[in-house]
Amino acid sequence: MTAHRRLIRRAALAATAGVAALVLAACGGDSDSGSGGHDMGSMNSESAGPSASTSAKAGTHNDADVDFATEMIQHHRQAVAMAGLAADRASSQQVKDLATKIKGAQDPEIKTMSGWLTSWGEEVPEDMSSMPGMDHDMSSSMPDMPGMMSSEDMGKLDKASGAGFDKMFLEMMVQHHEGAVEMAKTEKAKGTYGPAVKLADDVITAQTAEIQQMNKMLGKN
Repeated sequence: MTAHRRLIRRAALAATAGVAALVLAACGGDSDSGSGGHDMGSMNSESAGPSASTSAKAGTHNDADVDFATEMIQHHRQAVAMAGLAADRASSQQVKDLATKIKGAQDPEIKTMSGWLTSWGEEVPEDMSSMPGMDHDMSSSMPDMPGMMSSEDMGKLDKASGAGFDKMFLEMMVQHHEGAVEMAKTEKAKGTYGPAVKLADDVITAQTAEIQQMNKMLGKN
């Protein structure tokens, strides 16, 4: 998260607060006019109060939430790309089924997190995997992201086939999942946005179970 992006977000929040103050002032003026105006204003205030408070609480987020959504979107996209290769290259039906499960879980989560970023006024990261000639280059710009495969790794997976592919896919996906779990634990420790923290918890539960499953498939436990 750059200082420039944080400054833009704070400026937007300040502008929103200013507009809200003007609206409240206007409402206050209206409540003083007419014999029943004050009572109606009080009634509206009381009925809107809990809802507004709940909405504000549900919408609270911080930089850790933005970082989590931004990075996990890109992390998930690579996992989905790997799962797509498995659908075509894997020799084991068990590996194919696992790949289908991973794609089915992570595609909706990408959409959910993209929606959060949009609602927060943040930029949704560009999907490099959908650009011609960029299928395996999306990890090159995020070397510090835990568990991400390098372009070289993805190239090797793309060229593998049969049982060799199955083994490589499982080993890479174990590493990938371990990175996702690490990212999710950071979100749980530092994030404030309820749905993001809940998603992080879901990622830890689901991907830890899949790590155990994949290690068993590799004969490691």
